[in-house]
Amino acid sequence: MQFSISSIPDIRFGEGSFSGLAAAAESFGGVSVAALIIDGFLAQSGLAEKVKAELARVGIETRAFSDFAGEPKLAHLNAALTVAKGADLVIGIGGGSALDIGKIVGCAAASGKDPMHYALAANPLPKNPLKKIMVPTTAGTGSETSATNIFAGPEGKKLWIWGAETKADIVILDPGLTTTLPANLTAWCGLDAFIHAFEAATNRNTHKGGQFYAHEALRLIASSLETAVKEPRNIEARGNVLLGSCFAGIAIDNCGTAIAHNVSHALAGLGPVHHGLATALGFEVTLPWLVEANTADLNAAARACGLSDASALPAFVSDFMDRCGIIRALPRAFEAFSAADLAAEMRATENQPMRRSTIRDVSAADIDQFAASVMALAKGN
Repeated sequence: MQFSISSIPDIRFGEGSFSGLAAAAESFGGVSVAALIIDGFLAQSGLAEKVKAELARVGIETRAFSDFAGEPKLAHLNAALTVAKGADLVIGIGGGSALDIGKIVGCAAASGKDPMHYALAANPLPKNPLKKIMVPTTAGTGSETSATNIFAGPEGKKLWIWGAETKADIVILDPGLTTTLPANLTAWCGLDAFIHAFEAATNRNTHKGGQFYAHEALRLIASSLETAVKEPRNIEARGNVLLGSCFAGIAIDNCGTAIAHNVSHALAGLGPVHHGLATALGFEVTLPWLVEANTADLNAAARACGLSDASALPAFVSDFMDRCGIIRALPRAFEAFSAADLAAEMRATENQPMRRSTIRDVSAADIDQFAASVMALAKGN
């Protein structure tokens, strides 16, 4: 076997590590203006003003952008680029949306190009992106270590910008920043991270380098997510899930995802739904079919979860979702769509890499079956 491990940012972990943000920014040298991309509720909590004050003490002016909600859209990227004009550094604080916006802005602001110039690898990314510090607060996407960045294009379809140039230079993992995340979001984000690790460890592109991080992520999240949901101030559990999410991000950066993410990306093409919830629903539906492959990689992933073999995974995952309070239901907006609509999205060009990477061949009949099972979770169906 031959493989390579993509670059991993400088990762700084621990309760209170966020207090080192200003020093981290100052360490780059020559930074006079920072663009702060921060989730709106965090900005309203006073965190944005706190960051501005701390950066001002080391001589760095901060311009903040927080006018976005849900998954990033092209309009959000363009608005953030306006704020970032003239900046030397981008700081992303929040969930995957804040981090993806920040990482894309770090490249597009350096080149002056519209983000669509880079969508779906249409053109090479600039070799001199702005310096980037990413601070995740939701413990789910792993975007802080990933070279992949997702946003909705002009037609509302999910697009991606990929490349090492988008990666963070410094990642700060402070579990104290995750303690106010509501239980449902903790569960949805945590399941997303768990599935990142599982799919990276078991798909056609997996390798021992990626599995090193993926298996540890599975252990950390499987052992701690339920506690993080039920005891939100439990710093040890929060830290385990946050670190597991980061390790899962490294794993998917090297090995990618598979069929559960094909489902969740397809759902997002139909209507608004939290990515973690959509991925969890797709995972539970497809997992019994997937484990029939009975590969060594599937069995190794099962053992990382404390199970004897892959056959135990479907029951374990369903129980895990129950214990974390996952309600199997799609938002009411999905009542307007049919299984055929979801199947069409699953077959869309942008979702084929996840289909092809799945360890089992995904037939047209499989897609129809999965789509029907998932859309049965729409209220009223």
